[in-house]
Amino acid sequence: MSLFCLVHGAFQGAWCWDLLIPYLKAQGHKTVAMDLPIEDASASLSQFADIVLQALPKTDDEIVLVGHSMAGTVIPLVAEAHQVRQLVFVTALIPCPGTSTLDQFSHNLDSDSLKSLNYEPKPIQLEQFDDEPEMFNPVSVGKDFSDEAVLMELFYQDCQPDVMRWALSKRRLQQSMAYIFEVNPLKSLPDVEYKYIVCTDDQIISPTWSRYAARKRLGVDAIELSGGHCPHLSRPADLASVLTNNTCNKN
Repeated sequence: MSLFCLVHGAFQGAWCWDLLIPYLKAQGHKTVAMDLPIEDASASLSQFADIVLQALPKTDDEIVLVGHSMAGTVIPLVAEAHQVRQLVFVTALIPCPGTSTLDQFSHNLDSDSLKSLNYEPKPIQLEQFDDEPEMFNPVSVGKDFSDEAVLMELFYQDCQPDVMRWALSKRRLQQSMAYIFEVNPLKSLPDVEYKYIVCTDDQIISPTWSRYAARKRLGVDAIELSGGHCPHLSRPADLASVLTNNTCNKN
């Protein structure tokens, strides 16, 4: 059996795994979840990783490290510092060591947008991303995710009404933007097993980009689920089934 370490994404917290955890425990697995300090504007990716490391109990169980959305930029840092069996990216960003997330999608932005972000392109360094699809679904670009209506439309559109109301009542303010602006400090991604789970109606991270990046960066074919950006809330049983499938997806 495994210990599933569950790391939440932007605007969420440890609470967001509450519907998934019973399905994992029913199969005999252990779980741990934590609140990242997302309200702290100065919090870095390394600080996020430290919080995850502090939450990990001493165990002989194999650790499966699961990161949703923003947490895709965090879980490789944890795996660099602590032995894990597998990293699972759930509708998640995938870091490219030595670059920021903004570096990766800057070629999709116009000059005015780049200027508003105080961003100076580095064309030679970033040529590797020129062939990549757009990272973010166009419907989400420029939206205010502190707005309840935006979360309903783009985060929780396929959740049951009671789950949506509960999730909205638990939402947190995302002040740290390290997952967008901070250069990833790793020299390379850790040498572990990988899974990438893409949701076919994700309105935040483009499914086309997810499939492409999973293959290019992780060397795996993305596992597909129907639905939107938060399968741990909209279809936890289906997500648990994928998470507990021990077939290694790495070539």
